[in-house]
Amino acid sequence: MSSDDERDEKELDLTAPEVVTKYKSAAEIVNKALKIVLAECKPKAKIVDICEKGDSYIKEQTSSMYKNAKKKIDRGVAFPTCISVNNTVGHFSPLASDETVLEEGDMLKIDMGCHIDGFIALVGHTHVLQEGPISGRKADVIAAANTAAEVALRLVRPGKKNNAVTDAIQKVAAAYDCKIVEGVLSHQMKQKRIDGDKVVLSVSSPDTRVDDVEFEENEVYAIDIVASTGDGKPKLLDEKQTTIYRKDESVNYQLKMKASRFIISEIKENFPHMPFTARSLEEKRARLGLVECVNHGHLQPYPVLYEKPGDFVAQIKFTVLLMPNGSDRITSHTLQELQPTKTIDDPEIKGWLALGIKKKKGGGKKKKAKMAGEKAETSTEAEPMEASSAQE
Repeated sequence: MSSDDERDEKELDLTAPEVVTKYKSAAEIVNKALKIVLAECKPKAKIVDICEKGDSYIKEQTSSMYKNAKKKIDRGVAFPTCISVNNTVGHFSPLASDETVLEEGDMLKIDMGCHIDGFIALVGHTHVLQEGPISGRKADVIAAANTAAEVALRLVRPGKKNNAVTDAIQKVAAAYDCKIVEGVLSHQMKQKRIDGDKVVLSVSSPDTRVDDVEFEENEVYAIDIVASTGDGKPKLLDEKQTTIYRKDESVNYQLKMKASRFIISEIKENFPHMPFTARSLEEKRARLGLVECVNHGHLQPYPVLYEKPGDFVAQIKFTVLLMPNGSDRITSHTLQELQPTKTIDDPEIKGWLALGIKKKKGGGKKKKAKMAGEKAETSTEAEPMEASSAQE
């Protein structure tokens, strides 16, 4: 780019090498942050303390980057660390006063994100607090989410359609006698936009419709797969548990309360584009001001939803770059050993898992990707790419 103005006018995408570098740097940080969070997940550990550690690590790592850039480069947390247990579907990132702790045998969904200059890397992972292999229905639901994620990775590619992905992930979940959770969306991402225009529905229903779209080269997607042993129709139990919000830049309603105006100016200053947690705000004023901000559309809430008690919910979320030489999954973490009660026998699902991720050219990395595809076909849990290869 010849000038900052030109840079602002032109939407930056993966055709610019510095953009790819920023995505991969953000991914490396969030993959490491996930490892740190997992190491802290022990019985009786307070959830809020672990969430704070995840966010702090991302802030520390990003703050040391691009310090001497001519133009200020925004960087940090792209999605606050959430730890949602058992039948909690997601977005559980409690306030500092919350005393909720982890227990032996809990199934945890860890969800977090990092960005550099607005280029976002998101990751979601499921872990059970126990030693040894995971078996029974817990293994089924993790395998369902993970195998569906592996299929989605192979179907989110240039020339394919979003509705084909929706149908495929539901078919995979059914093979494990599980359901894909309704209302979860996978979004295209752009600079400073965590929810771009192109969307992949988890479950198509009369209530939720999105435009039919085709994936294109040089696009970036956050693929979010959430599976349940229950009916996949989660409920909001307590609005007070919602702590994560995102500023809607299109809303200009004049707020009436002083506390609301104070909070919204703090949010515009510190979190103009990315979701944030109410923990980051001045707490007393936040409690007063957030309600009016949400009621008038200034803030979009990320509610904490639940399946029924006794249900298990698993999540796998990853960021993928649709590069000219094939798909590059940049966020992931290796799963625990799974011993599901079901195996994949369906030839269509096996066919999807056998698809390559990279375009066929020569050996090296592409050969490795092909081998990973073959491995996925023979494995009932279709293991994700190793974390090391996700961080290359």
